[in-house]
Amino acid sequence: MVGAQAAPAPAQPEGLSTSLRRGLPRIPSGQPWPPTDSVTVATDPAVQQVLPAAAEQPAGPLTTVAVRQGLPRTTGAGPFPPVASVDIPEDPAVAVPPLYGAAAQTAEQAPEQVPAVESTPEPAQPERPEPAAQPVPAPTQTPSRRWWAYGGVALLAAVVVAVLVARWFVSTPTGSSFIERYTGQQPLPEGAPVGLPAWLGWSHFFNMLFMALIIKTGMTVRHERKPEAYWAPRTNPKKKISLTLWLHLTIDVLWVALGVAFYIVLFATGQWMRIVPTSWEVIPQAVSAGIQYLSLDWPTENPWVHYNALQELSYFAVVFIAAPLAILSGARMSEWWPKSWSFFSLKAARAIHFPTMLFFVLFTVVHVFLVLTTGLRRNMNAMFAASGDVDPDVYGTSWTGVIVFLVAAAVIAVVCRLARPALVAPVAQATGKVTSR
Repeated sequence: MVGAQAAPAPAQPEGLSTSLRRGLPRIPSGQPWPPTDSVTVATDPAVQQVLPAAAEQPAGPLTTVAVRQGLPRTTGAGPFPPVASVDIPEDPAVAVPPLYGAAAQTAEQAPEQVPAVESTPEPAQPERPEPAAQPVPAPTQTPSRRWWAYGGVALLAAVVVAVLVARWFVSTPTGSSFIERYTGQQPLPEGAPVGLPAWLGWSHFFNMLFMALIIKTGMTVRHERKPEAYWAPRTNPKKKISLTLWLHLTIDVLWVALGVAFYIVLFATGQWMRIVPTSWEVIPQAVSAGIQYLSLDWPTENPWVHYNALQELSYFAVVFIAAPLAILSGARMSEWWPKSWSFFSLKAARAIHFPTMLFFVLFTVVHVFLVLTTGLRRNMNAMFAASGDVDPDVYGTSWTGVIVFLVAAAVIAVVCRLARPALVAPVAQATGKVTSR
């Protein structure tokens, strides 16, 4: 007689590990409480969540701990797992048994051993040759640099075309008669002074120095992202500006002071008559001078006596139009502008200030080019040595003005080189507080 077969053990319901909310330890230097960070919960919502029957209930008080619940597993069901809390012994030394249903087997029952299946080794894959390294493309120019390059090429092409057109025009009967009628020389009013005084040469030097520093610091401020140092007035330490901007504004003040002194002496000595047009005839005369420059048959006036009409209009625009615009727009962009003065917007000031600076740069380039190519030594003697004569050949061979100019240019270069935060900071300390952040 065959013995009675043992009743099969009830199947253990499927369980899912669920994390617990842990908090601070209950004892000094203890572990986070509760001592476990997860429990196993039956996945069947109908199963009552109890401790296994074979497991002894832990001694000591129990504490209810919240269980992290998520989305339901079936349509219309509640959050999963189906329990919102479990009871955990307060004693950290007591192990927390897994939570199964009422029909679960005890934890002492060993799970059925599953025989290991030997896996068949996969065939080795043939090695693939690594692809050849692709050459790294050379970095391209940024859009802003490309636009500057395109602008330079376009400007050069425009100059070449203008030269060709001017040379063609002066070769025609109409052009030659126009040049013969308007020679490009604007007659000066009676009583106009002759010669360039020494104070004009000194103001020319300081104007060059201040303009170089203003352009240098202005471009630095425009592209500066993280200043090396900051300056703030002692009366308001929170109102900080970059040290470069402080230097820019300081040089602006010195340049304005130089301009005020220049205006006073200019009108006091009568030198204004050399750069202020007094007749509408200056317009066709300036056009004639411009055509002569473009045709490369340049005017041969003596600047010690008078300028040609185009020079007169250019100097007038620089002294009485561009300089006031630069001062006004710069003052509007500074912190010194009263907030109640709303007639001049900040947007308009920015739209004026930078193009005005570009005008100064363009004027300087053209001015220096013409000085070097229309009688270098004679022009330098008149501008930097206050030497000249009604006869343009008298001082046409002296090198004094050239030497003075080279010394002045070297001084300007050194000062611009030294205009750095590390060397400017001690000077700025005398007017405020300098910090690194």
